[in-house]
Amino acid sequence: MAQIELESVTKEFPDGTTAVSSLDLAVGDGELLVLVGPSGCGKTTALRMVAGLEDVTSGTISIDGRPVNDVEPRHRDIAMVFQSYALYPHLSVYDNMAFSLKYRRAAKAEIRQRVAEAARILELEPYLQRKPRQLSGGQRQRVAMGRAIVRQPRAFLMDEPLSNLDAKLRVQMRAEIAQLQRSLGTTTIYVTHDQTEAMTLGTRVAVISGGVLQQVAAPQELYRRPANLFVAGFIGSPPMNLIDARLERGGAAGDDAGPVVVFGPHRLAIPPEVVAAHPAFERYLGEAIVLGIRPEHLHDAAIAGGPVIKLPVRLREELGSEVQVHGAIGTAAHVSADAADDLRSLATIVARMDPRTKIAEGETAEIAVDTAELQFFDPASGDSILA
Repeated sequence: MAQIELESVTKEFPDGTTAVSSLDLAVGDGELLVLVGPSGCGKTTALRMVAGLEDVTSGTISIDGRPVNDVEPRHRDIAMVFQSYALYPHLSVYDNMAFSLKYRRAAKAEIRQRVAEAARILELEPYLQRKPRQLSGGQRQRVAMGRAIVRQPRAFLMDEPLSNLDAKLRVQMRAEIAQLQRSLGTTTIYVTHDQTEAMTLGTRVAVISGGVLQQVAAPQELYRRPANLFVAGFIGSPPMNLIDARLERGGAAGDDAGPVVVFGPHRLAIPPEVVAAHPAFERYLGEAIVLGIRPEHLHDAAIAGGPVIKLPVRLREELGSEVQVHGAIGTAAHVSADAADDLRSLATIVARMDPRTKIAEGETAEIAVDTAELQFFDPASGDSILA
């Protein structure tokens, strides 16, 4: 097992593109850290630099305190699992798993023992004499995992290993990878663009956008306290509703009433405990902010209590375990610069509701808001308004 540290790591390509910018990360011994972000954000480039497959433009990568910038990949004692499996089609499962050990001239008895143990862990024992073409996608992924396990490396690096699998198999393999990593205790960096994978697998999750680290935290911390608008909008399905709003003082002029958040025709009083957790509110009174509301914090007022807003319902989606209601908010939802052409976001928010709700399309629904869970962001910097 190993500790992996990236200090101010930057990668610039010859054409001037900066794929990763001043990345600081520390991966603990035995930890499973997930790098997540949209396609092209730099997460795979960061992983390849740790593996030694990409040169570092500046900064330092260390394994167990030893800088490895100039250490060849084969001497870093790291095993990588790729999206494409990268199996040898002419070799059996056994020979694919044993290949790296044979290359290193390990003793035959040791090879047999390691492959047998990995096959037992991954339930591949019945398939050891088959060729990759005779296996399902999930079985091929297990073979790729087994090839990494037999090496007994200090760390695993996984680059979107489940992206070629169908949805049902991805869920199954996700659980298997999590259990495997916990049982082996091997330090693991896992790259994905799927935030569900990230949240369910990671001990901690690092969110990257445009080559820049946005936030690194435990999954629940990331979800409940996003550091900025990007994280708030990226983590969660459906994503957090982000609405252009204003903070105002409640009550008449001169009153001591606490702040309210105003968007369109709606006014919501902010609970005292939320105000206490946001000492910066005083600076934003009378100013524009971005209000964040998770879809699960909007409820049918006939079923759940709380301050109520009235929304014309544009769409009702039945999902079995829940109903998603799309309501017109009477003002523009917040739209980031890279999503300005998404017209659907301009006037609609989404609520995840109890399937018992009777709310129907075309009616004006009374929606209860869990105001204790509201989020607030600075519209200029995009940062969360906390301190």
